[in-house]
Amino acid sequence: MKVKALSRSQSSTTRSTPSDLRPLHKNLNPTSHPLPRAREYTRALTAAKLDRMFANPFVGELKGGHVDGVNCLAVCRTNLLPVVSGGVDGTVRIWDLQSRSMVKSLDAHSRCVSGLVFGNGIGGTFYSCGEDGLVKAWNCFPQSNYGKGDEEGVDDDKRGSARKPTAKGTLHNHKRNSSKSNNHNEQESSPYGPINTYRLPATRSSHNSLSFHSIDHHWSFPQFATASSDSAIHLWDPNRSNPVTSFTNLWGSDDTVTTLRYNPAESDLIAHCSNDRGIGLHDTRTASALSKTILGMKSNCLEWNPMEPYIFVVGNEDYNAYTFDMRKLNRPTGIYKGHVGAVMSVGWSPTGTEFVTGSYDKTLRIFNVRKEAGTASHIGSSSTGVARDIYHTKRMQRVFCTAYTSDHKFILSGSDDTNLRLWKARSSEKIGQLSAREEASLQYRSALVQKYAHLPEVKRIAKSRRVPKFVKKETQMAMLQKEKRRRKEENVVKHSKPGTKSFTDEKGKLVVKTVHEQLYN
Repeated sequence: MKVKALSRSQSSTTRSTPSDLRPLHKNLNPTSHPLPRAREYTRALTAAKLDRMFANPFVGELKGGHVDGVNCLAVCRTNLLPVVSGGVDGTVRIWDLQSRSMVKSLDAHSRCVSGLVFGNGIGGTFYSCGEDGLVKAWNCFPQSNYGKGDEEGVDDDKRGSARKPTAKGTLHNHKRNSSKSNNHNEQESSPYGPINTYRLPATRSSHNSLSFHSIDHHWSFPQFATASSDSAIHLWDPNRSNPVTSFTNLWGSDDTVTTLRYNPAESDLIAHCSNDRGIGLHDTRTASALSKTILGMKSNCLEWNPMEPYIFVVGNEDYNAYTFDMRKLNRPTGIYKGHVGAVMSVGWSPTGTEFVTGSYDKTLRIFNVRKEAGTASHIGSSSTGVARDIYHTKRMQRVFCTAYTSDHKFILSGSDDTNLRLWKARSSEKIGQLSAREEASLQYRSALVQKYAHLPEVKRIAKSRRVPKFVKKETQMAMLQKEKRRRKEENVVKHSKPGTKSFTDEKGKLVVKTVHEQLYN
């Protein structure tokens, strides 16, 4: 009689610590585990359901909000915590993201705040522009905590190394000035500023009062650019009260520039959107206009991809967002659909793989530029131009500004209902530190969903989203209109003389015309 006994070493059967899981031994022979794909499919289906069950993107609102609608916001490029927002009532508010509380409310402008941007230093300096024709420099940390300040030659980097005050302490130490001054030149300076005030010279003014529509700071050098109502772009040095250079008569057009952005890599390249439905590029070093494209409708916003600086995205009045390659502006590289209202704002993720859009239809949508493997919520959104997620609440109104935080974890949005909201970039992601087992489990479930994404049931669950009733009805109407246009184009081609009519793809229909290079006068 032959007896076979199992023999294992003690190290493979005992736990190293009492908190560890007990080791389990598994027979890896495929014959002992029949129907592996059926089990994997069941697990993928369960993983897709869990992803939707735990989807809770809304984190909370920033306490207090604004008195009027939120028109713009800015996130610091070198610090995670400070965020500034501007309202239609002319106030600028500084926020601490860690506590989601307001640090300081500043009576910055007498009219609507049209733009905010942080400087490229670490000292917390930011700039605001308004429709009252003023640009002001502020500091999100009180100057009293940074010694003597700029007048003794302490630069932005040295001040940034000092100890930052907490949001709670600054809020209690500095009370808001209840009375707003009519003359901004005589306004008393708080510890937050204004550090400097900039305005256009009187000789440049027309019979109407000038106003600023957009502002952006250079990514490397201490300079910023503004777009004003006199159909010009002005370059500013923070140490001078007048603009260093002004570009007027852009492309031979008197239409006002509404948005401008510096390129993250090319230090002398600026992209802008204008009221003549144009998207233009111009070189500030040679004072030459490089290229311009006229679209079918006006673009409201523009942002450069931080990781691929030759790509930028624009939000258009035709409810879509478009990505362009700056080397070839006669055709968009991507069309991103889904909104049923004008796209008012766009914001790139720091990784450059996705962007968020805010629309007049009271929703946020997140689009992927390319497919990222291993994420369940990316199903069906790699190259189709469909949003991978849709965020909305019952009380949120028209969204005018959006931005990612610097750690790619959260999204900020400001809307017409005076509130600033904080969202998770991944709706089902857990907030906080994950253990090694949790990370391994999430990666395994995501890989399973990605593997079986082509199957109908998994695809249906992973892509299902609840949208407001208004958005659903408008989407159905848009689908009917699109089908009607397609049938009409088919009939025109079918009943026309052969060779006279042909089908035109959607990307080819977008661009009306292009304008070639020219020099400024």
